[in-house]
Amino acid sequence: MADHGYRDLAQFIIDNVGGKSNIVSVVHCTTRLRFKLKDEAKANDDALKANDGVVTVVKAGGQYQVVIGTHVDKVYDDVLAVGGLSGGGQVADDYEDKENMSLVDRFIDLISGIFTPFLGVMAAAGMIQGLTSAMGSFGWISQNSGTYNILYGTGNAFFYFLPLVLGITAARKFNVNEFVGMAIGGAMVYPKILALYNSKTVLMTLFKGSVLASPIHATFFKIPVILMDYSSTVIPIILAIWFASYVQKLMMKLIPGVVQLFLVPFGVLLITVPVTFLVIGPVATWAADLIAAIIQAVINFSPVVAALLVGGFWQILVMFGVHWGIVAAFYTELSTQGWDQMFLFSVAVCFSQIGVVTAIIFQTKNPKTKAIAVPALISGIFGVTEPAIYGVTLPRKRSFILSCLGGAIGAVPFALGGVKAFSMAGMGVFAFPMVIGKTNVTSSLIWWLAAVIVSYVAGLSLQLLFGKSAVDTPEELAKLQADAVTEVGAQAANVKEQAVKQQVQAAMAADKAATQLNAPVSGQVVPLAEVKDEVFSSGAMGQGIAILPSDGILRAPADGKIALVFPTGHAVGMNTDAGAEVLMHIGMDTVNLEGRGFETLVEKDQVVKAGDPLVKFDLQVIKEAGYETTTIMVITNSNQYHEITPVAQGNVTTTDTVLTLD
Repeated sequence: MADHGYRDLAQFIIDNVGGKSNIVSVVHCTTRLRFKLKDEAKANDDALKANDGVVTVVKAGGQYQVVIGTHVDKVYDDVLAVGGLSGGGQVADDYEDKENMSLVDRFIDLISGIFTPFLGVMAAAGMIQGLTSAMGSFGWISQNSGTYNILYGTGNAFFYFLPLVLGITAARKFNVNEFVGMAIGGAMVYPKILALYNSKTVLMTLFKGSVLASPIHATFFKIPVILMDYSSTVIPIILAIWFASYVQKLMMKLIPGVVQLFLVPFGVLLITVPVTFLVIGPVATWAADLIAAIIQAVINFSPVVAALLVGGFWQILVMFGVHWGIVAAFYTELSTQGWDQMFLFSVAVCFSQIGVVTAIIFQTKNPKTKAIAVPALISGIFGVTEPAIYGVTLPRKRSFILSCLGGAIGAVPFALGGVKAFSMAGMGVFAFPMVIGKTNVTSSLIWWLAAVIVSYVAGLSLQLLFGKSAVDTPEELAKLQADAVTEVGAQAANVKEQAVKQQVQAAMAADKAATQLNAPVSGQVVPLAEVKDEVFSSGAMGQGIAILPSDGILRAPADGKIALVFPTGHAVGMNTDAGAEVLMHIGMDTVNLEGRGFETLVEKDQVVKAGDPLVKFDLQVIKEAGYETTTIMVITNSNQYHEITPVAQGNVTTTDTVLTLD
């Protein structure tokens, strides 16, 4: 829970950065709250600087930074609580930075933001579904048994009812009542409505004889309804909630406040659900039919080109819910000629997706990314790629594009081998029964295996060669850094009592010598007050020393234990055996390098001796990127010492004492 002692300060900060409505997001690092504001001109710099709880205000890198000090994590918690900001500091509103984000970027940001809250559950469900299918396929359990159906339902239910789940998270994103969003999603997968879609009764056929021919199974006040199966779809429900957000705003204006509690949801549901079935659904259906017709024409012209199109765009078609036209065409071809090629081209992209995810697992420095990517890889092998798409590749736009390219490449062997699908099967490793027919079984399986290998290798290689820069985004690293600082703060609180006891005992010893700290790097000593970062130069972080390094090795200034290693490698915190809490920071704003030029040599909780190497860093890389290389060493618990004295000038080495703590 947040420390309620900072609630007044939190409210003051929110008010003076322009209010909650002016906040796009907020994270924190070692000492500061880092806001992204819609309009920095609305922030009151002078008022913030004048507050005793604020050290200063810094504007840099598109961020409005409110410097707090070492207790920033506690203030951050109360900023989230007081401001009603969602976890992680992202404000859930409909604001879009149109000046700095392209339409594609905004779309990807929207989709990944909607999926983020349930990525872990999605990955778990995918693993259960895949493993259950494997046990059934290998004959370990009967596919007709209660065990199989309960386990498979446990995994598949999440994906089947995905519109309901998305109704909740999309509602948060668009500021719609969450239960209204859930009700809209529930209507889209309501069993009786799905039964209408599967009904053999056809009232009429719209656009009969054309590509857009649509059988009508039901009407809404005599208006024909073009139904489709919305289970497991993504875009239709998101579009529905987006539409609902505008209906809700209209209802809020028209309906008196005293009855808004029930009449606003009443109006939103009564308008949105029919519009979803009458407009959003038909658009998706027509788009699906049109796409299927185009691809079939391309197959007739060139199977290779068709393979590139289906393999490359399949994931996008699924996201928009317009892949059903291809599925429908698949069943039509099976019923008329006994085989189909079009749907088979979609199989390869599963393996391209897991190839990209495999590469990301090795490339990322973010343990949270690994925690999502590993189960996403497992579920992807069994054909459930949603966790990989929405949790790993889509938020890193380039990685998602590379997975599509890999899918296109991997589909080509199906076309070259003239492989046909004779039945519907699963995806991933469970897709191979599709190609088993009465003839050419061996040849088909060889081409299927070739497509799998080519697709996986293509995804893996493309990500390794071209996707590294998309793996750990600055936003992810900033959030990871914020979480690490919070964790270190908790650790520091746990050891505080023991540290104080040690210092009291030491102070009572009349013959106790002052604590001495060696230089963390070799180079030229610079007074802390001359550092070009007022957070450090003002002493807000604590007293200490700065050194302009002559080499690229950061070493332990004393014996102790590592308390913090930032993922980017630019900063290390340690607690010395004598009780000093030391923060060493390499360069200015070098967090923006995202780890480039830094190699961490130690881990959190590792015991080190004075002089042990902690970080290797490339001075040339830092300089070429335009950042200062000045390295800071400050004592973050300076208030527990009577005096902290710099005792060195000029050039020093890492064996020279530079600070004494009394």
